Amino acid sequence: MGPGRPPSITQRLDIRAVITTGYEFNRPSNPEEQIKGGGKIERRERTRGECLRLPNVCERAPLRRFDSRFSNSFRKARVTQQYETERKSTFKVRDGGAAAARDGGEGCSPRAPVGRERGETASEDTAVLGDTPLLPRAPPPPRPAPPGAMAFTLSEIMAARRQQQQQQQRGARVAVEVDEYSTNPTQAFTFYNINQGRFQPPHVHMVDPLPHDTPKPPGYTRFVCISDTHSRTDAIQMPFGDVFIHAGDFTELGLPSEVKKFNDWLGTLPYEIKIVIAGNHELTFDQEFMADLIKQDFYYFPSASKLKPENYENVQSLLTNCIYLQDSEVTVRGLRIYGTPWQPWYYGWGFNLPRGQALLDKWNQIPDTTDILITHCPPLGFLDWVPRKMQRVGCVELLNTVQRRVQPKLHVFGHIHEGYGMMTDGATTFVNASACTVNFQPMNAPIVVDLPTSRST
Repeated sequence: MGPGRPPSITQRLDIRAVITTGYEFNRPSNPEEQIKGGGKIERRERTRGECLRLPNVCERAPLRRFDSRFSNSFRKARVTQQYETERKSTFKVRDGGAAAARDGGEGCSPRAPVGRERGETASEDTAVLGDTPLLPRAPPPPRPAPPGAMAFTLSEIMAARRQQQQQQQRGARVAVEVDEYSTNPTQAFTFYNINQGRFQPPHVHMVDPLPHDTPKPPGYTRFVCISDTHSRTDAIQMPFGDVFIHAGDFTELGLPSEVKKFNDWLGTLPYEIKIVIAGNHELTFDQEFMADLIKQDFYYFPSASKLKPENYENVQSLLTNCIYLQDSEVTVRGLRIYGTPWQPWYYGWGFNLPRGQALLDKWNQIPDTTDILITHCPPLGFLDWVPRKMQRVGCVELLNTVQRRVQPKLHVFGHIHEGYGMMTDGATTFVNASACTVNFQPMNAPIVVDLPTSRST
């Protein structure tokens, strides 16, 4: 270690072990090594002028003697733990204390003066490394922090900064542009997770679904969320609630007979309001898709491609027991709800668009004042993981639209059956309400969410 060069991590641990234990452990590179038989390392009392000066964070530690039966690796682990404890204690947040901290004022450990010349005799209370004296062995305890002082860990400070950035973004919502990683969601997730921490706790975490028998708080509206039922609604037990939300894929191919069956099932539900959007399986709801399908020479979807235009042109009118949303909104109990069925291209099904500007144009239609957003596809990083392909399949532009511009209270979606569950980023609750599993078995229960009713209602 040359002059003016900070010690490496290994050197710090070795030096720290000398300071903390009061002993020096000879290494093979040490010319004074005295290794005895049995593989044991001899220890000896340190003397004057045998150590190097440590950073201030290490100098403040009191000197201790560990039992000799502990191994050298145990001492290093103990030293590392104590070093981390002291490092965390240095993060102090005090009102008006920034200048005092810089000047070594109240709440900070003062740095000891260095004035002993080479060759002087060290007192019993002074630890010496090399020719440079260190602090006394028992430095005075730090002064108590003033009233209102608080200590935070580094993770808590970073979480507070993220929350502050989110609050600033709410005040000034920015326009969303096509992301540079738009066509590769897995790479986009890795990049933003490492460089920005957008998907890391504590602000992003999983949420346990609310039990169906939980009493609804007064002044709240209970939303019952479900998706991807695929004409398998007979075995689903629906819980109590006020507003029913279905995030698409309620049929297999969108055939009129399937739509009628789903509408009859909606008529048996006791909810005051029922809101439905289409998904990629509702082929007949995508008029442009059907127009191209019936022109093809081969029948990719035989049942749907044999339909005549007069059989599916007004298929939306078959949903008489609900409010159907397609790039439109409705206000329920003072809450603005917007629904849209589009998603990134998925094997040539309905409502497919290429990633990038085409999808962003659809997301730009979402009003900034939306309280509840219903889409069929998930945003990037939230319940969009496909284990069999080891890929993220969420939409990057949808994520940026939700987090940077719209910031709804609730975002309901489906499409990815493996992603069933709930998450939150501190501002929006994300719900993947897929009822069917990856094997198309209706095993997942509807998800219940309570939101406060607007005071205006």
